[in-house]
Amino acid sequence: MTFISYAQNFEDIRLWRVLKYFENGFYIDVGANDPSADSVTKAFYERGWNGINIEPVQAYHDALCAERPRDINLQCVAGENAADVTFYAIADTGLSTVEPAVAQQHQDAGMDVRSHTVTSRTLTSICEEHVKGPIHFLKIDVEGHEETVLRGMDFSRWRPLIILIETPWSRDQTWEHLLTDAGYQPVLFDGLNTFYLAEEHLQFKGAFELAPCNLDEFQFCYGHKFSHPIADLENALHTQRQRAETAEAELHALRNSRTWRTLEKLKKVLRRA
Repeated sequence: MTFISYAQNFEDIRLWRVLKYFENGFYIDVGANDPSADSVTKAFYERGWNGINIEPVQAYHDALCAERPRDINLQCVAGENAADVTFYAIADTGLSTVEPAVAQQHQDAGMDVRSHTVTSRTLTSICEEHVKGPIHFLKIDVEGHEETVLRGMDFSRWRPLIILIETPWSRDQTWEHLLTDAGYQPVLFDGLNTFYLAEEHLQFKGAFELAPCNLDEFQFCYGHKFSHPIADLENALHTQRQRAETAEAELHALRNSRTWRTLEKLKKVLRRA
């Protein structure tokens, strides 16, 4: 079965190299965003996996509930403690954040940033309530909120095999000691994310040494940013479909007109002559 990749930077392909040997695995996605577009977990869900999606944005949470009925979909943020926090939402993007400085940067760039209050929960409390077995991977994409998320997780009790955290452009992070002290080793920086492997599973380290290639037997999902642009083709198809529908409607109207009926009667008379 060809692997269909939905993630924005081959993340799901890299994970699948290791995790394809586990059936019906379990993931936690912090900052899940859209259930399909740029999703790290969609390909795994299609193969029978399930997990926990943590997503505070109403529209994305609703979409996750509709498209991921096997998943546990929580409308909250992950943090260091249980509290109400201010969340800065930027519609139709993956840039929403709880970090005021990050939100201000986006607002200064002309984006429409709207704040509201959301509930914060620790990953530990979420795991206590919902996790019944091993966690195969934990993905974190929280726009500057990484340290707070990590401080809310007890890695002595809950040991994701792989952790990937979005760290665009920068390999060095001040919070990385929270993972290395907990027994995780960085095994890959791909320019957008850093991948960490639990020390008890370092036998899988070699899977991260090679870039995704044709030996991974994958294809991009329809409309993926790395595939051929389809917007122009879809617009042209839409235009031609509209023209066909208009022509069909005009033909239908003509056939129901008095002139058309008169011509049809005349044809019948001429045939009899």
